[in-house]
Amino acid sequence: MKQQIITLGGGGFSTESDPSLDEYILQQARTAHPRIGFVPTASGDAAASLLKFYARFAALECMPTHLSFFGRTPDLRDWTMAQDVIFVGGGNTRSMLAIWREWGFADILKEALQNGAVLAGVSAGAICWFEHGVTDSHAGMLAPIDGLGFLRGSCCPHYSQEAERRPAFEQFVRAEKIPAGVAIDDGAALHFIDGKPVRVVAGRTGAGAYLVSKQGSATLAEN
Repeated sequence: MKQQIITLGGGGFSTESDPSLDEYILQQARTAHPRIGFVPTASGDAAASLLKFYARFAALECMPTHLSFFGRTPDLRDWTMAQDVIFVGGGNTRSMLAIWREWGFADILKEALQNGAVLAGVSAGAICWFEHGVTDSHAGMLAPIDGLGFLRGSCCPHYSQEAERRPAFEQFVRAEKIPAGVAIDDGAALHFIDGKPVRVVAGRTGAGAYLVSKQGSATLAEN
């Protein structure tokens, strides 16, 4: 059974009027009418994030639901294994991962991935799947962070949209603070199957994804 992870640099239902990236994620599910579960931990289960999620996915061919860590939290394994797609929202990556560790959620997500659920996410929800990433969890600065390690290497979202992201990521890689990895623009998604990047999906003109190493960056072709 193939293991699929779809990472968005920014955009999707949270900021885009165009639903193409969200539709693409649903199309990769194992059923034509998938259950999609939203995990808004990084935003503290913000009401605005939930409203945007339900506004988008209630209009698409799916069954949306969400997981709360700040209200009454359901049985995590039962909830997770019931989903065909699990979408992690953006926000504070460090705080999100700390909460997940406390609840033992990472092991459950890994089991869901191995059982055929599509894992997806935007910004913090993209960084988290990798061994390492670049986060703005600390006010006023970008810093390396360790992720879950479901995908090898490192990840930087918002690559071309936030002026400080590209130079910071490239400097961290050159200084070997984090290993080589991928960078993703707002409005673009990078689809991994069995740990390998297989497709760049652009939800807006000019959005892309890149391989970044000590030698520089190279554009990944959309296919």
